[in-house]
Amino acid sequence: MPDNTNTLPDGADRGKITLSVVSHGQSRLLAPLLKDLARHCGDTVEVILTLNLPETLPVNTADLPFRVRIIENPLPKGFADNHNSAFRTGCTGYFCVLNPDIRLEKNPFPELLKILDQPQVGVVAPLIMDSGRNIADSARTFPTITSVIGKAFGRKTVTDYEISDRTIFPDWVAGMFMLFRRDVFVEIGGFDENYFLYYEDVDICARLRLDGYLVALCPRASAIHDAQRTSHHNLRYLKWHLGSMLRFFRLSACRKIRAALHKEKSAKP
Repeated sequence: MPDNTNTLPDGADRGKITLSVVSHGQSRLLAPLLKDLARHCGDTVEVILTLNLPETLPVNTADLPFRVRIIENPLPKGFADNHNSAFRTGCTGYFCVLNPDIRLEKNPFPELLKILDQPQVGVVAPLIMDSGRNIADSARTFPTITSVIGKAFGRKTVTDYEISDRTIFPDWVAGMFMLFRRDVFVEIGGFDENYFLYYEDVDICARLRLDGYLVALCPRASAIHDAQRTSHHNLRYLKWHLGSMLRFFRLSACRKIRAALHKEKSAKP
């Protein structure tokens, strides 16, 4: 879990963004991501790169215009544990979780920060597109048993929210690209490390909503995600996915957010 303090060391740059990238032996994906960051973001970011499996880096990090700090895990850790550890290492005012298979065609952060600097917003994400430039289903309503079954049987054919050029406020945004203010990440307690993989993004957005924060997606900023969909063809990942889903449905946060959303819906004319 993050430290329970929001204090940054002397000389830290509150205006910069700490990017947490975790590689699971994905060196072939890291080189283009780091090049995109160098091309579009310059020295406005720092990168905490966690090697969850032993591997050789594809680039010389000393040649990049931003600082790269490397964490090498002796044993693989889960999504939440890795990103919380990176957060404790970071020294900036913003914290961004970024998958290694994200690609950037321009700098998304100026537009994202305009949204995130509104005090009622707890997390913001860009519009995510797949490699074919189709809009990905990255802004969603909270899952239910019915919706999960429908998705498993291929019944879901449309996105949960209509996308235009206006910022939307979905129930949750997918964890391949999430940008937080440092103080909010501390306040919410970071990611729940009882999840190993999957549903950490659903859970943290539910807790943010229960604490009165909005979850935002800004279509004026975009990124490309070459999704691997490992759980669709690997039984171990499928087991993690199902276990995380069941954990979320059992938690009081799930029941509380459902009650809160039902109350909101009932109050609307």
